[in-house]
Amino acid sequence: MAPDGRPARRSWLTAVAVVVPVILLLCLTTAGAEGPAGTLLLTLITAVAVVASLWAVLRVRHERRVYEDRLTAWAAERAAAAERLRIARELHDLVSHGMGLVTVRAATAARMTGPTGATEQANALSDIERIGRQTTAELRRMLDVLRAPGGESAPLRPPDTLDALPEIVRSATATGITATVDVRNVGQVPPGVQLAVCAIVREGLSNTARHAGPTRAHVTVDRDGDAIVVSVRDDGPRPGWRPRPGAGHGLDGLRERVSMLDGALHVGPVGPGFHLTARLPARCSP
Repeated sequence: MAPDGRPARRSWLTAVAVVVPVILLLCLTTAGAEGPAGTLLLTLITAVAVVASLWAVLRVRHERRVYEDRLTAWAAERAAAAERLRIARELHDLVSHGMGLVTVRAATAARMTGPTGATEQANALSDIERIGRQTTAELRRMLDVLRAPGGESAPLRPPDTLDALPEIVRSATATGITATVDVRNVGQVPPGVQLAVCAIVREGLSNTARHAGPTRAHVTVDRDGDAIVVSVRDDGPRPGWRPRPGAGHGLDGLRERVSMLDGALHVGPVGPGFHLTARLPARCSP
C-alpha cells in the first residue's frame, strides 16, 4: 500500500524469482548426462521451462488484473470522498449562511422600537421569509442532485464569479449590516480563485453578522502582483449586541479551501472590529 492509500503493484520479478531457480536446478541435475537419458532429461527441462514460463505469464496477467481492479476501487473511493466533501461544503455554505441571516435579522427586529418599529419589524419578517424560501429552494435542488440516477454529479448551482459579489453583499445588508464592496483592477482571475473569493466574502460577512450584528463592514478585492488579496473588515459590535458564534466550521473550511490554492488566510481583531484577509495566487495561464 502506497503512503497515499494507493494499492501497491506486485512486481513481475516475483514470478521470475520462482521460475529461474527451478530451471537452473534442473540444468545442474542434468550436467554430464549423455545418451538417451540425457536426451530425455533435456526434453523434460524444456517442457518444465515452457510450463514455468506459461505459469509466470499467466501469473503476471492475473496480478495485473487484480491490481487494476484494486486501483479502480481505490480511485472510486477517492472520488466518493471528494464528492462527500464537496456536498458538505455546499451544505455548510447554504445552511450556515441562510440560517445565520435569519437568526440575526430576527434578533435585530426584536430590538426595533419607536414609531417605525412596527414597519421595520414587518420588513424584517419579509426578509426572513425571502431568505427561508431561497434556502429551502437550494436544499431541494441539492436533494435532487443527490437523488439523480446513476450517481451522476451535477453542480448545485452555477459556480460563483466576482460578478456575484454585489449580490452577496446585498444579501448581507438584510441583516442590518451596512456593507460596501470595492473590486479594484484585478485583471484576469482563474475561475477557482473567483469561487474562493466569493466563499471568503460570504463567510466573512456571515461572521460579522453573528459577532457584530448591525454594524458597518467593508469588502475589498485587489491584486498584488500575482496574487488576489481579499479583505473583509467590520467596525465591531454596537453597544448591547450579544454575539451569536457558530460552530467554527466555516473558518476551518475556508482555511482548507485557501490552503488547497496555496494561499494564506489571516483572521483576528483589529481595533474594536474584526478583520479577515486572504491572499490567493492568481497567475493565469497564457
